[in-house]
Amino acid sequence: MNRPTITVDREKTCPLLLRVFTKHGGHHSVDDFEVRGKEPKDEVQIYTWRDATLRELTDLVKEVSPTARKRDAILSFAFVYPDRRGRNVMRPVGKTASFARRPDENKTLAELSFQTGDFLDVAIYA
Repeated sequence: MNRPTITVDREKTCPLLLRVFTKHGGHHSVDDFEVRGKEPKDEVQIYTWRDATLRELTDLVKEVSPTARKRDAILSFAFVYPDRRGRNVMRPVGKTASFARRPDENKTLAELSFQTGDFLDVAIYA
C-alpha cells in the first residue's frame, strides 16, 4: 500500500521533536522504553518535519555519532510506540548506509506512518 507523498512547507510549518535513540551493534530492547522518563541514555533530540527522509536522519545521526560516519556503517531504523494495549512495540522501518545509497533512504517519516510521540531507535552497524 503506497501512502500519498506529503510535502511540508518547512518555512511555515512548525517542526516536531523526534526523540532518537542510537545504539552500536543492534537495536535497544523494547523493554528499555517501558518506563517513561527512564528511556535509554543515548538520546539525541532532533527537530524535523514529517517529510524528513531516512537519508536526512542518517546525516543528522552522523553528526553526533563517529561510528555512523564510518564508510561501511549501516543504520537500521525502527519506530517504538505503544500498541492498542499500551505495551510498547518496535517496528523496523528501513536501513540506510553511511555513504552508499540504499532503497530505503528516500522513505519519509510520513510514508512510514510515524506518529508524533513515537521514538526512533537507530542501530548502527560498523
